[in-house]
Amino acid sequence: MKEENVFSPQTDQEELRDERSLRPKNLGEFIGQEKLKENLGVFIEAAKGRKEQLDHCLFYSPPGLGKTTLAHILANELGVNIKITSGPVLTKPGDLAAMVTTELSDGDILFIDEIHRLNTAVEEALYPVMEDFLFFINTGKGPGATTLKIQTPKITLVGATTRSGLLTGPLRDRFGIIFNLGFYETPEIEKILRRSAGILGVEADKAGLEEIAGRARGTPRIANRLLRRVRDFAQVRGKGVITPEIAVNAMTSLEIDAEGLDQLDRALLLAIAEKFSGGPVGIDNLAVAVGEETDTLTDVIEPYLIKAGFLQRTPRGRILTEKACRHLKIKKPKNADLF
Repeated sequence: MKEENVFSPQTDQEELRDERSLRPKNLGEFIGQEKLKENLGVFIEAAKGRKEQLDHCLFYSPPGLGKTTLAHILANELGVNIKITSGPVLTKPGDLAAMVTTELSDGDILFIDEIHRLNTAVEEALYPVMEDFLFFINTGKGPGATTLKIQTPKITLVGATTRSGLLTGPLRDRFGIIFNLGFYETPEIEKILRRSAGILGVEADKAGLEEIAGRARGTPRIANRLLRRVRDFAQVRGKGVITPEIAVNAMTSLEIDAEGLDQLDRALLLAIAEKFSGGPVGIDNLAVAVGEETDTLTDVIEPYLIKAGFLQRTPRGRILTEKACRHLKIKKPKNADLF
């Protein structure tokens, strides 16, 4: 049985409850993404002033950077209800029709996670809902076929995706507000950890939180997950206080190094170095080499490795960098053209 990756986007029920309790409730509590918050605050106030629904919003980024949190914040700031679903769940237009017409009212938010995974029929049914708040249902076949037109509430669609490049042009063009959430700076992660530690009732000194923040890959979800794991080590091996020593001890046990790389990250980089002579290598071959799904590599692992300078993505494939060789303490592969 394969050991779960600590940076995996999957969470168990206990962690899911913790994440909900740690989630900011309004823009004032949300740490980081300053320009996004500033602009979003203007759009919210303008919509409330006109007593209109907020324009449709699209958030895209790697996992764990706050897309779902922002959807909840929008609902709280606007004082409306939110209905949450995901692209794979909406398998037919009828699923969308039932949700929009019976579970939502004017001004409410429909949040679709993984919106890039909508099937074509559902996506096309969504277009008139976004543009004219109408839903069309085709009945019958052949010459006797008719189309029923149903008025829907004036809702705000909020879409979230980790793969913005997979969105079709017509769908993307129908969003009036589009934001890309970037990775967080270490001081921002430290602030998030201080807030989370207070909510969880965890005693931690500043240097202990700095150790966690430096290994959290610029991602709040990962930072909070690491905080919970270090809390366990502090409880069992310490005096209940997160100190630098306890944090380092926990990270060593979890096999997370000073750059925030875990076992899978290192396996991926070593595979490129040892099996593919430093690259270039295609993502499918790389996925087979490390025994992981392609989507996990492209959505979860690669974005941080590229940002941190360990990996380069080129038209011919993935290429190792000299920084990666230095970090892994390996020699530059022969005949490799490293960045």
